Amino acid sequence: MRKNTDIYLRWVAWSEEDQTYIGRCPDLFGGGVHGDDPVEVARELQTVIDEWQEIHEQDNRPLPPVRVRPSVEFA
Repeated sequence: MRKNTDIYLRWVAWSEEDQTYIGRCPDLFGGGVHGDDPVEVARELQTVIDEWQEIHEQDNRPLPPVRVRPSVEFA
């Protein structure tokens, strides 16, 4: 089932600086989640996104517009 938040770019990537995986969704919140297992980080990130949406719904606030778009490079 598609969620309203599926339109937002999110990613999980290894951080050499922090020596851990970091998950982010920059359109919804500035911070991120981190951990040793990228799959678990992705799950935690989705939980935070779902909580963010619930808070907006409870406060009768719309979700922010999509600003970050993936780019595609062609050779």
